[in-house]
Amino acid sequence: MSEHLKLVTGPVDRALAGKAPWQIVAITTSTVLGTIWLWNLLAEDESLYSRLKRRFFKLARRIPSVRQKIETEIAKINDGFTKDAAQYGQFITVLPQGGLRQDEVLQKVDEYLALGHYKWKEGFISGAVYYYNPDLVKLVTEVYGKASYTNPLHVDVFPGICKMEAEVIRMTATLFNGGAKACGTMTTGGTESIMMACKAYRDYGRDVKGITKPNIVLPVTAHTAFDKSAKYFGMFTKTVPVDPRTTEVDIKAMERAINCNTIMLVGSAPNYPYGTMDNIEAIAKLGKKYNIPVHVDACLGGFLIIFMKRAGYQVRPFDFSLDGVTSISADTHKYGFTPKGSSVILYSEKKYRHYQYTVTTDWPGGVYGSPTVNGSRAGGIIAATWATMMNFGLDGYVEATKRIIDTARYIEAQLRKIDNIYVFGTPATSVVAIGSKDFDIFRLSSELNSLGWNLNSLQFPSGIHICVTYMHTQDGIADKFVNDVRSKVALVMKNPEKPVEGKMAIYGVAQAVPDREVIGDFTKCFIDSMYYTPESQ
Repeated sequence: MSEHLKLVTGPVDRALAGKAPWQIVAITTSTVLGTIWLWNLLAEDESLYSRLKRRFFKLARRIPSVRQKIETEIAKINDGFTKDAAQYGQFITVLPQGGLRQDEVLQKVDEYLALGHYKWKEGFISGAVYYYNPDLVKLVTEVYGKASYTNPLHVDVFPGICKMEAEVIRMTATLFNGGAKACGTMTTGGTESIMMACKAYRDYGRDVKGITKPNIVLPVTAHTAFDKSAKYFGMFTKTVPVDPRTTEVDIKAMERAINCNTIMLVGSAPNYPYGTMDNIEAIAKLGKKYNIPVHVDACLGGFLIIFMKRAGYQVRPFDFSLDGVTSISADTHKYGFTPKGSSVILYSEKKYRHYQYTVTTDWPGGVYGSPTVNGSRAGGIIAATWATMMNFGLDGYVEATKRIIDTARYIEAQLRKIDNIYVFGTPATSVVAIGSKDFDIFRLSSELNSLGWNLNSLQFPSGIHICVTYMHTQDGIADKFVNDVRSKVALVMKNPEKPVEGKMAIYGVAQAVPDREVIGDFTKCFIDSMYYTPESQ
């Protein structure tokens, strides 16, 4: 034992030999601080390579020539976005002095809603509008009108709205095989539902496990709302690669990513890019093994997968029937066909939902508690969601699911027959993604756009996808899409080496830019353009 101790202390003794006391203190302090710095450096969840790369680009942007080049490119991009936004005629920038008559207001609304050229009612866009029926629009319009002034924050004033929300949660929890203890809340959309789960698990991890530097372990294909949540709530996202063939998360890599700071594991059912579903059963087992909550993001296809078995399709386990799944997010305003601004976040038991709440007990305005991000909430959306679900009923949702999945499977099968393109993985619900090894897939997207199709672009690797909705189940729409893809692939293959041009070229260029913060600046310019009004007119 003493020999081993000498091996450790020997070099230290030699380094301090002959040194004055103040020098020993200085050397010791420096060594301790250096050790702490090195430990913190290595203990960070973000890789050393990632941090060094980010630091390098940050320093590079300070070089005058580099900074000037970036600013010039951003100005060009911003100018293009601004011109696109300015094409929609005159803008109202001053409040009307005397106000407009109701008929004038309605005329203006019709004018604004007529802007844009995509034929969404005819099924030419991917996702976005999941169902359109004038009779349903009439129903939800009337219901929203009746409840437009209500606010569930004031439960004593509007108990009926609170009852509707409770019933929406209970009906949805039952559909996801939640037991008597299952619970949740409504939110304004999938992002808020995901954010609430992340907030709940962050606070649960801090209170129960003492975790102060929380991280989320999730597939690289998981929705970006998790990254948004991490930015909002001071967490770190540890992304896990997917199998390149199946596009499902690599379970072994996910297990390796888990550490003592992991506050939640995430699986998608299905994911947004490729429409494939992660192995939720395997993720749930990891959650049980390491005592970590497991969240299933079913925002996109949740209101399809819960009805698919009834519609005659096989689905792998994904819900509360799996021991280990502790929360599920699902958007009612997608395949639940409710008005926009409606989603649910569900938990297996109340202890998790309690950490979602925000409670203030010492405010002079009284004891204040709210279940979600918003204090005041639109009771009209809750009422319209409840009304839509009651109107459709179980049979209505099963019938709609069968039509949508039948159409998606038909499109997938036909696309697989077309040479020079391939389908990513095995789509689980309604999203079918395609790529190509023979030409730039964004050229195909551009060509289809010229025919009126609006598809979603993917990156790392390049791809495009169509999210099949009820709109695509209309007679002839699926065949038209497949035929248009087939004809445009043939056209592109006449000159497969030709680079993509126009706006779609941005996607290819964006992937090649190593400094992702520059791409972030371009994106901010686009968001700015959404709020464009002329400086003077």
